[in-house]
Amino acid sequence: MSADDILAAARACLDTPFLHQGRIPGRALDCAGLIVAVAQAIGADYRDVAGYGRSPSGNLLQSALDEQPCLHGVPILERQPGDVLLMRFTGDPQHLAIDAGANLIHSYAQVGKVCEHRMADVWAARIVRVYRFKDTV
Repeated sequence: MSADDILAAARACLDTPFLHQGRIPGRALDCAGLIVAVAQAIGADYRDVAGYGRSPSGNLLQSALDEQPCLHGVPILERQPGDVLLMRFTGDPQHLAIDAGANLIHSYAQVGKVCEHRMADVWAARIVRVYRFKDTV
């Protein structure tokens, strides 16, 4: 698979309404649901985690990503389009997005849907870990 395949899968989810723990592209996704949808679309072996709160704590998201058979961590400075971004607003990391180069794609509760926008400095500063789908070329 290529970064273009990952980005196409993420962009196919644009405008899907935000819903906490949503897992249905075109109907309802949260930020983790977007990653699940992308992984399913590209045929990656992704193990979904359910039952988390609206603001996951205890490094739940990081632990879930660390245990994914289809992902591996890469240094933040080596991030590239198609990578999964673990982000922090406050406290523990609690948000996920897909790196789209100069942009990012994520399901964002404040805008109520999956959206793509510029990777402004404020967003880049929130990145705490980067994961890459294995076998990405």
